[in-house]
Amino acid sequence: MNEPYPPTTPARPISTSGAGSPVSMKMFMGFCAVFIIAQFLGTVLFCLYLNMRLDKTEGEITLHEDYLFLRRIQKCRKSEHTDPTLLDCKEIINRFQDLIGKGVEESHHEMQKDDRRPSIAIHLKGLQNSSKPVSVLQWQRMSYAPMNDVFAYHGGKLKVSRAGLYYIYSQVSFCTTSAQQAPFSAFLYLNLPSETDRLLLKGLDTPSPTEAFCDLHSIHLGGVFELRQGDTVFVNVTDSTKVNYALGGTYFVMFELH
Repeated sequence: MNEPYPPTTPARPISTSGAGSPVSMKMFMGFCAVFIIAQFLGTVLFCLYLNMRLDKTEGEITLHEDYLFLRRIQKCRKSEHTDPTLLDCKEIINRFQDLIGKGVEESHHEMQKDDRRPSIAIHLKGLQNSSKPVSVLQWQRMSYAPMNDVFAYHGGKLKVSRAGLYYIYSQVSFCTTSAQQAPFSAFLYLNLPSETDRLLLKGLDTPSPTEAFCDLHSIHLGGVFELRQGDTVFVNVTDSTKVNYALGGTYFVMFELH
């Protein structure tokens, strides 16, 4: 006898209560990421702020120490009652003198650096190498006068090889007679190879009627000029045959100003 099969038992549904939905999981991961980034940025900003505060505090401490040090010196000088926990006055004064000595030494060292650039100068006396008129006065070196390699002399003209501020001075002595009526003039020119020579200074003297064979006069030219490397200067007169070349009467001087 065949027994009937029992009715099929329906399958039990799978419970999903133990696992979260995909949307909830994504929201949780996003929240964690935002929290970590915010914490990282907060840590970085806090470190920057702390570093700035430490620098400021260190500066304030240094200023405070300097103030206490100067205050201590003032008390030592006035022989005031001082805190025995601080350094004694003798050591304070010695430290202060050392600081002053170092400052003076550094200043002197800086001044020596500025003075390392040697001064340059030249002093030439008049040279009469011809009884005929010349367009440019000629000069020669004096044995006791300076002449640096910065200057190059050729044909009565001085050329500078270093740009700078220069003082140029020249004196021309000359002889006049009663027969001379026109004024005697002296000129200082800047020689420009590609241009017309530029007049820098001019001096003139009008002779007075006299019966003397030679009435001596002198003209002075002097000024400060900014010269470039390679600039050339020279002196010219209206009549070079009248120039007196006695020692100390006619000369050409040039030196650099610092």
